Amino acid sequence: MKIKPVDERVLIKALEEEERKVGGIIIPDTAKERPQMGEVVALGDDVEHTDRKQKKLSEIVKVGDRVIYARYGGTEVKIAGDEFLIVSRNDILGVIQK
Repeated sequence: MKIKPVDERVLIKALEEEERKVGGIIIPDTAKERPQMGEVVALGDDVEHTDRKQKKLSEIVKVGDRVIYARYGGTEVKIAGDEFLIVSRNDILGVIQK
């Protein structure tokens, strides 16, 4: 199944952090913080902002980019057993550069 976000939204697959051990104790999933990094899977539409000098969404991120997003931003969705997050362009805080 393919999903194309609408307007200036981005579909992100969250990147799981490595399992951390604190003093030899494995932290359970329920105590872990929500991830803030993910990979862009799909982009919504570019919207022309004539009143503001704002770049188009496609000029900021592209499919395959790794991004940092707001911890509690967006909407979680489950597609074919995989978990994704749909966020607006304002919830994307940065693009991770290699």
